[in-house]
Amino acid sequence: MNGIFQPDPVVLFFLFAKKFLYLEVLAILALLRLLLGRGLAQGLALVAFMMSLAGVATVFAPAFGLNNGVLYTTAARTMAEGGGLPVLIVPSIILGLSGTLPGVRARWIDLIHLAMLAGLVGLWWWTS
Repeated sequence: MNGIFQPDPVVLFFLFAKKFLYLEVLAILALLRLLLGRGLAQGLALVAFMMSLAGVATVFAPAFGLNNGVLYTTAARTMAEGGGLPVLIVPSIILGLSGTLPGVRARWIDLIHLAMLAGLVGLWWWTS
């Protein structure tokens, strides 16, 4: 029975992916680029990795009782700004820039990242 108060499965998946999947997978991809890259690509991957880890830590901090203090409050506000998308897009852009530099190895990281970004933008478009 479909009632008017039953949420759309696409919206539910978008909210789940935005909160619990995107930054985690992005952190893994950034770590791989950090390990496999060279030069400036490693620096940009490190920035994307640290930003992703900061977002993941903010999401899971309440589960560990670490949701007190100014640092968490500021991070949580930042995570909530713009519906949470800027916090996902900024490290994604930085990781994407690391893939455009000359001499970058492991182009499959860029393909996975591009598919993730397209999926995020597609879900955002579908739900808005």
